[in-house]
Amino acid sequence: MLSYIDVKLGLTKLGLTDRLVIVHASMKAFGPVEGGAETVLQALLAATRGVVIPTFTYKTMLTPEVGPPNNGITYGKEQDLNRMAEPFRQDMPADPTMGILPEVLRRHPRAVRSGHPIQSFASIHAGEIVNSQTLDNPLAPIGALLEQDGWVLLLGVDHTVNTSIHYAEKLAGRRQFIRWALTTDRVVECPSFPGDSAGFDAIAPNVDRFVRRVEIGDALVQAVPIRQLTRVVIRRLKEDPLALLCQREDCERCMTIRSSHNLVTG
Repeated sequence: MLSYIDVKLGLTKLGLTDRLVIVHASMKAFGPVEGGAETVLQALLAATRGVVIPTFTYKTMLTPEVGPPNNGITYGKEQDLNRMAEPFRQDMPADPTMGILPEVLRRHPRAVRSGHPIQSFASIHAGEIVNSQTLDNPLAPIGALLEQDGWVLLLGVDHTVNTSIHYAEKLAGRRQFIRWALTTDRVVECPSFPGDSAGFDAIAPNVDRFVRRVEIGDALVQAVPIRQLTRVVIRRLKEDPLALLCQREDCERCMTIRSSHNLVTG
């Protein structure tokens, strides 16, 4: 079983004690950890300057009957989910699909959380980063991390959960979408909603030379500098505007991006 010291020593080998990091993690990947996600969070805080984690809340989302065209969505088809939607609250738990660590950080007494009703971020020792977020610019915390030479930490996961790639997609001019969320007093429009990430691991060979790696227990931990990651993704998308899209024919967002590109080049 991994101890706090095991996890801290492994993370310290990455050389990020003076860096802010955005973390994506699978606790299962480590194997048994004494103290679980709380231990991993404490080790992260000891081995970095500050930690940011996405705490997204998809249960707030609504699908209207009608809306703008080419929006990667089928209007009027999610009536059952609409009925189950809950208004966003600052203490709303992070979506379970994001794993255990985001919720452990969100509940920490020193945590600061942004107020986006779908794409909130939480942090410890990086409040100014998450507070840069606005409704119109949900990925602003990634940009703020880039300006401070922040890094992505992938703890036992790959680039398919790497939110920073969405920020690079937007900078490269890739189509963004509109979604809607329920708040305590109204429904709000949420622009700049990103595409699907299932194809993101295709960027791995392009960023390999920048990646630092360490094994902690059963988990492969990868650290990627956001500045270099962003440059590589933008270059890749300029060379191939359809790169990093998933191959599922039922993925409405990726299919919309393909169709839009074909209309422009056809």
